[in-house]
Amino acid sequence: MGAYWTEFLTIMVAHLLAVASPGPDFALVLRQSLAHGRRTAIWSSIGIGCGICVHITYSLLGLGYFLKNSAVALTTFKWLGAAYLAWVGIQAIRAQPRSGDIDLAAAGTGPTGGAAWLTGFLVNVLNPKAALFFISLFPLAVNVHTPKLIQAGYGLWMTVTTAGWFCFVSMVFTRESVRRSFLQHGHWIDRALGVIFLGFAVSLVLTTLR
Repeated sequence: MGAYWTEFLTIMVAHLLAVASPGPDFALVLRQSLAHGRRTAIWSSIGIGCGICVHITYSLLGLGYFLKNSAVALTTFKWLGAAYLAWVGIQAIRAQPRSGDIDLAAAGTGPTGGAAWLTGFLVNVLNPKAALFFISLFPLAVNVHTPKLIQAGYGLWMTVTTAGWFCFVSMVFTRESVRRSFLQHGHWIDRALGVIFLGFAVSLVLTTLR
């Protein structure tokens, strides 16, 4: 049992450092929080957590080895991820100025919960750097003899803490004072986040993942 706690602590530290570092997931939740409000941001956060489940599942099934060692699969995955991040970025760059009095309720209108969830899910799942993190983490930190049920427990913890972290970020950035300040110059911040998304897309295209 002590060995499992050692594995868990290793995974916990590595995962917390990864999830707290700025990346596409954080940029998405920030944009959803400021542009569309708490409900949309939380749904996207849950989608990101569900995306973690996908990475964990194929890591447990051993499919990560195929992805990591197949140049065609990894390249295809990389281009799909870059294309989706670029699309999200272009949508943000096209944000228009808001006119008239600032109405937080009206400003919070946006995608449905399902659409917000799907956006978060795809941003996470189609990020090959996130995929490689899990593909590399499990073989390094988890013994091959560790029961699959224990490994699934590690994955459940990462899923819940990821969703929880981004829900917390959503709560912070949807405080009325924060959003009201944002909405006065919202389209510029939205466009800046769009440029950041495009930067992530270009970085994926130019990075050698193998």
